[in-house]
Amino acid sequence: MNTTPESAGASPGYPILRLLTLLTCLALAVSGWYLLTHWLRDDTNVTWFPAQPGCNLHEAPCSATLGKHGRISLAIDTEGHIEALQPLPLNLHLEDIQASSAEVDFVGRDMDMGLHRFPLEKTAPNLFSGIGQVGICTQAVMPWRARVIIDTPQGKMGSWFDFDVTRS
Repeated sequence: MNTTPESAGASPGYPILRLLTLLTCLALAVSGWYLLTHWLRDDTNVTWFPAQPGCNLHEAPCSATLGKHGRISLAIDTEGHIEALQPLPLNLHLEDIQASSAEVDFVGRDMDMGLHRFPLEKTAPNLFSGIGQVGICTQAVMPWRARVIIDTPQGKMGSWFDFDVTRS
């Protein structure tokens, strides 16, 4: 008696079952990635303060007043405009506030571009510095948000500065 899968009545539905299993695994992987990036961002315990209007990180530092706690200014020191995949020197200046650490997240404003977090090192009493980078996008103009988070004795505080990157 022949007991090959063909003779044993193996269902032609097995390739469909394999495809559905593969699609389910891909969906779980994407969901896991999404949850992991949001968990790593962990900005639920940050007190946010709006930036001052008229900010243009391409041309000059942007500032935000952190209520009665002080003020922060972020500069992205580039020659000309901010471009995707280029190293970006980041300088964060603090006024009237002490912080033990600082970081900058680059977040896509209209599209989830993943986690782009760059810790800054304390290089002087009121200055944190580091190198960051924005990712590339298929859009001609990609709207980004630089989120600055500092860890202070009063808790985590932050602000955001919006800018656009034009694909060259």
